[in-house]
Amino acid sequence: MKTPLILASSSPFRQSILKKLMLPFVSFSPDVDEQALEGESAQQLVARLSELKAKAAIAIYQQGVVIGSDQVALFDGEILGKPHNKENAIKQLSLFSNNRVTFLTGLTVFDIESGKTITKVVPFHVYFRQLTQAQISNYCDAETPYNCAGSFKSEGLGICLFDKLEGEDPNTLIGLPLIQLTKTLLEFGIDVLAEQSG
Repeated sequence: MKTPLILASSSPFRQSILKKLMLPFVSFSPDVDEQALEGESAQQLVARLSELKAKAAIAIYQQGVVIGSDQVALFDGEILGKPHNKENAIKQLSLFSNNRVTFLTGLTVFDIESGKTITKVVPFHVYFRQLTQAQISNYCDAETPYNCAGSFKSEGLGICLFDKLEGEDPNTLIGLPLIQLTKTLLEFGIDVLAEQSG
């Protein structure tokens, strides 16, 4: 690959997802204020933050194609934050019992040299089982998902909380929509499969 690939994230989950494409990349931690602007919709928020994260690469790199991503969980039209403790996690999961939570993931691909930027927002729906308080409490103790929006880790034990998952790409839920990413990289002249020939 002539152009370096840069992931604007220090998330080990996003890094492990990007490794599935078997392309060399570097990553950095973008320092971005993630507060929503007044009157900003969830879609606008994740699109803006994924773009801000990608463009933060300008401060460090002179060239490269940068991947930025941001995600929010929505329930009843409200953006869900991270619970930070067991009490809040139990509250969130009790609300979700027998309901649907929607994740919106903003994905930006940005070429530092040309300035070309493409941003997409990819939805993913999670349907929760009817959960008892004991099940919720046991789950929280087992996986301590207090730093995760929505109070669960779908890539771990959290899978036991769900009836079904609905979306074009299971990677989206973990924070990086790979199907959309590979399509978008093509628009920057990066064909992931062609790159495998080395």
